[in-house]
Amino acid sequence: MPQLQPHIRLDQNHGARCALLPGDPARLDRIKPFLSDVQELAYNREYRSLVGSYQGIRVLALSTGIGGASAGIAVEELKNLGVENLIRIGSCGALQPQVKIGDLVLVSGAVRDDGASKAYIEPIFPAVPDSDLLFACVSAAKERNARYHTGIARSHDSFYTDREVEIDAYWSKRGVLGADMETAALYTIGHLRGLRTMSILNNVVAFEEDTLDAIGDYVDGATAAMLGEEHEILVALDAFVQILKQE
Repeated sequence: MPQLQPHIRLDQNHGARCALLPGDPARLDRIKPFLSDVQELAYNREYRSLVGSYQGIRVLALSTGIGGASAGIAVEELKNLGVENLIRIGSCGALQPQVKIGDLVLVSGAVRDDGASKAYIEPIFPAVPDSDLLFACVSAAKERNARYHTGIARSHDSFYTDREVEIDAYWSKRGVLGADMETAALYTIGHLRGLRTMSILNNVVAFEEDTLDAIGDYVDGATAAMLGEEHEILVALDAFVQILKQE
């Protein structure tokens, strides 16, 4: 009997072992052109899903909304349905000047400055990706000549605290490349559930630029940011192909 999940509204009939996890439901429309035999599946709350094929493998795409709590629900329910490999294709703001608009950040570890990951395990537990998926993403980025940086990101819970400039400066001085809201939860929960996880972040906010202004530019279709989004989708898909070929 197929097991319908309560939030993502999917069951095992999707037939995919790999999942792309964008935050924005609208990003699924920009994933579609890279897949064949695309089928829309469900749309409940922030969780919109579709399935298609890429170089002979079945790939699910599921939006997770904003924040670690929402992403964590998606991870848990996908695990229940047999998905084994999950790559977040999200956005971030740069905390270093060398990370330009449209550059990819391949996250090798996340600062767990969120609440969702801490709900699962003590803060001293590391938030790291699956090493095979990380290496596959690095290889794919090189093959596609995509500009990328590998390093640490910080996951947080709000754009609107009273100390944002101070907090960003603190983590910037410690070499953190960028900030998002979901990676720490993805890595922590994924590890605890025995899943392969990876996070690719497309930088949409220049170093020391106002986040809200930059996000508006991204939504309007800034050229560099949109190219970065295309790169992260293709790098993730290529990484899935590499991983499954190794089995």
